[in-house]
Amino acid sequence: MIEPSDVRDAAARIAGRVRRTPVLAAEPLGGAACTWLKLEQTQHTGSFKARGAFNRVLAAAEQGTLPAAGVVAASGGNAGLAVAYAAAEVGAAAEVYVPQTAPAVKVARLRALGARVVQVGSRYAEAYEAATKRCADTGALFCHAYDQPEICAGQGTLGLELLEQTSGSSTPSCSPSAAAG
Repeated sequence: MIEPSDVRDAAARIAGRVRRTPVLAAEPLGGAACTWLKLEQTQHTGSFKARGAFNRVLAAAEQGTLPAAGVVAASGGNAGLAVAYAAAEVGAAAEVYVPQTAPAVKVARLRALGARVVQVGSRYAEAYEAATKRCADTGALFCHAYDQPEICAGQGTLGLELLEQTSGSSTPSCSPSAAAG
């Protein structure tokens, strides 16, 4: 179970490694409450996944458990990009297993980030199986796309930021310029 303290610890750990993304308010329609849009596509890797990947990799480095074999991930694209980026930032090797159907642009970006890309099978499940086997064989740190405590706590930092950026803006109507930073 992820505790609020895990998310706060993750926020401290990844501070300066991920972008504090902007928030925009969507115009309410027909008296509806304000809807906030957190623009995570402005993250270094284009999604919120960088938050969890950094937290997983940095937590392992802090604990002295980041192996010389580096990190391994299975991905359809975004999680792999995040893991490759985090690994490159800390100087660790990264291997990302993707299905053969992964978009060429994501495969090229993974390689540009320095990751060894392994295309396996036609479905994510096949890439996942190959990635976990690789970890078992090499001792590399596995970075799951979403199902590990450090990954989840890192993703939760998005919520902390959103609360900080929108506090005091709980009125039913809001302006699109509200909470921009």
